[in-house]
Amino acid sequence: MTTRATRSPRRRTVIALGVVLAILAVFIVRLVDIQVVNAKENIRDSMAYGLSASQKLTGNRGTIVDSSGQTLAVSSLDYDCQFTPVNVGPVARAGADGKAVKVPWDEVADEIAHITGKTGDEVRAIVSDALATNARSQYALLGRGYTTEQYRQLMELGTDFITCLPEPSRTYPNGAVAGNLLGFLYGDGKLAGLEQSANACLSAKDGSLQFQKGKDGVIIPGTEVEKPAVNGGTVKLTIDLDLQWYLQQLAAQAKQDMGAKFATITVVEVKTGKIKAAAEYPSVDPNNYDAPGSYLNSQIFGGTFEPGSTFKGITASTLIDAAGQTPTSTAEVPSTVTFPNGAKVRDAFVHPTYDYTLAGVLIDSSNAGASVFSQRVSPTVRYDYLKKFGIGSGSAVDFPGQAKGVVHPVKNWDNQMLYDTSYGQGLTTTVPELMGAYDGIINGGVKMPLSLVESCTRADGTVVTPATPKPTRVISAQTSAQMREIFENVALQATYADQIKIPGYRIGTKTGTGQISNNGHGYKSGVYYTTMIGFAPADDPQYLVAVTLDEPTKITSSSANAPYFQKAMTQVLKTFRVMPSTTNPTILPKFG
Repeated sequence: MTTRATRSPRRRTVIALGVVLAILAVFIVRLVDIQVVNAKENIRDSMAYGLSASQKLTGNRGTIVDSSGQTLAVSSLDYDCQFTPVNVGPVARAGADGKAVKVPWDEVADEIAHITGKTGDEVRAIVSDALATNARSQYALLGRGYTTEQYRQLMELGTDFITCLPEPSRTYPNGAVAGNLLGFLYGDGKLAGLEQSANACLSAKDGSLQFQKGKDGVIIPGTEVEKPAVNGGTVKLTIDLDLQWYLQQLAAQAKQDMGAKFATITVVEVKTGKIKAAAEYPSVDPNNYDAPGSYLNSQIFGGTFEPGSTFKGITASTLIDAAGQTPTSTAEVPSTVTFPNGAKVRDAFVHPTYDYTLAGVLIDSSNAGASVFSQRVSPTVRYDYLKKFGIGSGSAVDFPGQAKGVVHPVKNWDNQMLYDTSYGQGLTTTVPELMGAYDGIINGGVKMPLSLVESCTRADGTVVTPATPKPTRVISAQTSAQMREIFENVALQATYADQIKIPGYRIGTKTGTGQISNNGHGYKSGVYYTTMIGFAPADDPQYLVAVTLDEPTKITSSSANAPYFQKAMTQVLKTFRVMPSTTNPTILPKFG
C-alpha cells in the first residue's frame, strides 16, 4: 500500500525533473536559434565586437580573345607573401575535441614548405636569419608569385605571422601583335585602348572572407562568411589573330621599305562591317609599353589625313546616284582647268584635252576631270552625300581617342574648295571613315557600321552583344553595281595594274595621294599621305582592304602601296577561303 509519505518524494522528483527538462529545452531552442536559424545574422552581429578578422578575395580581370577564341590578353593573380619574424612561434588550432592545441613552429614550417615548394630548413632559415639580424624584425620575404590556391592554403594554417599581398598581373601572350588595339594597363591603374573601352566587361569585383577568432587566435568553427569574388568577363573581338600577325609584319616591311613614318593595313568584312584586322607599325608591346620606339596610340583610329583621290569614288557615286550620270558619261577635260570663279585645277600629268568618261577619270585619277564632273551636282548635294557616307562623323567603333575627319559646311567653301573637295583636298578623314564609306559604295549601297568587339561573356555565362547603329542606305543598289564596275576597271587599267593582280580573282581598287598640312601654313613640300583601298571579289565583294603610308620617301605616290595591298588581299582571301571568281569583268572605256 502506497502511503502519503512515499508519494511525496516521488512527486517532488518528477516535478524537479520536469523543471530541468523545461530549462534544457529552452536552452536547446535558443542554441538552435543562434547556431542554425539565425546563424549568419548572429555571426555578422558578432563581427562588430573586435573578435572578427577578414581576408580580401581578389577577382581576376577578364580575358580578351580574338574571333576564334585565341587569347590576346589575360590576367592572373599572384601573391607575394612575407613573415613577421618577431611573431613566429607555435600556432593555436582546434583539436579533435574542439579544444585549442599548440602546433610547434617546426611543424608549421614543414607545412609551409609543403605548400610553397621549399624545404622546411629553408623556411626556418628565412625566419632565423631575419631575427639574427634584428631580434624585433617585422619583415622577411617568404616568396613571390604564389598562386591563389597556395595563398588559400597558407591562410588556412591559421598563423598570425604570414601576410600575403595580391599582385594582379596582365599578360599579352602575342607581344606587339594588336598592341595598338588592346592598349594596356599603366602602373598607376590607368587604362588605354580596348582595355579602357571594354573595361565595364573586363573589370572584376573583389570579395571577402570574414570569420571570428577566439582569444587564443583559433578560428571559431562555423563563423566563416564568404562573399565570393566575381571575375571579369571575356571580351571577344572581331579580329583574326593569325591575319593580324601577318599584316603587322607586312606593315612593318612597308614602313621600312618605303621609308615612311607609319604604315597601316585594315581589313573589313563587307557584309557585316566587322574589322578582321587593324595592323599598324610602329606598334607597342603592352607587356613593355614604355620601351623605346613604342607608339602608344592607334594611328588607324587616331590619325586624320587628306584622302586625295580615294574621294573620287565618293564624288562618282554622288554623280551617278543624284545626277543620273553613268560610268560612260563624258566631259571635255584639259590637263589644267581654270573655272569662271578663278579656281584652277591641274592634273599630275600633262595631257591634251580628253573626252574623258567618268570611269576614265577614276582610272587615270584626273583631278581636273573630277572637278569638271562635280559641277553636275550642287555643292550642297555633294556635302550631303559626304555626310551620308559618314565623313567627319567618326565610326561606330567605341575606341578611346578615336578621331573624326573635318568637312567644313558649304557656306565656308571658298572658290578653290568648291572643286578641291571633289578629289579629296580641303577636308580630312580617318581610316575607319574611309572604310565605312567604301563599304557603303560596294555593298549594294548599304553602309554597315564598323565593329571591333563581338561580345562580352560575363562570369555567370551571360553573353552581351554591344549595341551598334543600324545599317544605312547611302546609294541605290544600281549605283553600287556601277561603282563596282568602275573600281574594277581602275584595278585593270591603272598604271599599277600588274602589281596588284591576284590570279583567279577579280578585284576593285582606288588610290589616293593626299597632301600633308604644314601646321596650318599651307602644305609640306614633296611629302604625301598615300592610300590604296580595294575589295574582292569585285563581282561579289567579301572583304575590303586599305593600306596607308604616312610620308613615304622612296616612292612618294600611292603606287608605293600596291605591292603591300596585293600581299594583304592575297592573304585575306586565303585566310577566309574565298572562292575564286567564275565570271569575266566588263571593260569600260576611258574616253568617249
